[in-house]
Amino acid sequence: MTRIVETLAEISPNYDALFVDLWGCVHNGVTAFPDAVAALQTYRKSGGKVVLVTNSPRPRAGVVKQLSHFGVPDDAWDTIATSGDSARAAMFLGAVGNKVWFIGQPGEEKFFQPLSLLDDPMEITQVPLDQAEGIVCTGPVDPMADPAVMRPQFLYAKQKGLKLLCANPDIVVDRGEKREWCAGALAALYTEMGGESLYFGKPHPPIYDLARRRLSALGTDIPNDRILCIGDGVLTDIAGAMGEDIDSLFISGGLAALETKTGTQPDADALSDYLEREKSSPTFTIGFLR
Repeated sequence: MTRIVETLAEISPNYDALFVDLWGCVHNGVTAFPDAVAALQTYRKSGGKVVLVTNSPRPRAGVVKQLSHFGVPDDAWDTIATSGDSARAAMFLGAVGNKVWFIGQPGEEKFFQPLSLLDDPMEITQVPLDQAEGIVCTGPVDPMADPAVMRPQFLYAKQKGLKLLCANPDIVVDRGEKREWCAGALAALYTEMGGESLYFGKPHPPIYDLARRRLSALGTDIPNDRILCIGDGVLTDIAGAMGEDIDSLFISGGLAALETKTGTQPDADALSDYLEREKSSPTFTIGFLR
């Protein structure tokens, strides 16, 4: 059973590196959480490494700019691994062909910028659906609309046998007080309809491979038993940690705040019931990162 802790410092001496989710843990899509920032700064001062592991479809440079805008200082983290970069690498290696139909918002077009870490990337061209060899999805065009609005296009795509590359496996996120749909919701719908979706963020292995490479690039190799994954999504952050055999700290005051009756801390019985329903076993739980 998960152990409820009061602060990160209560358990952090047992770990040399943290894989930390962003949305719902370090910021709310609008502004940084001061207590979370302070906890990460303190951890880094003790010698620990912080890898921000996010299902954002943005390239790493875009996340850096976003963090600055939200008020997350540079001294709260060491490096970043994004679902977007992991998915971009697969796209430029030809995972869904070179002619792709793009689903996303205008600001996410940077997904198609060249990726320098590949020696011979495929040239990718955006085309209408009827000309496409595959689909690239960074998120809904309208994040407030029911994903079911995509059924007609997805039916056609499935009949053509197109694969859908999902750059963000999250189903929903909370932007301030508003809940929005993410690319994962569209990918789940496409799979439900009989299509094939390819995932590269949490809880799937590619993003953890990228996170380890980012960590190694800092000049240190840290084994799994000295890494702690932190996140508020049992289906992404915690499931990914369990799949990688890495300890985890579940932030109950994020996506599952209502289900776990989290005020400052979760209600123990509600938390237990929620984790049993979700078949999730985080090593530790805390209301909010602090």
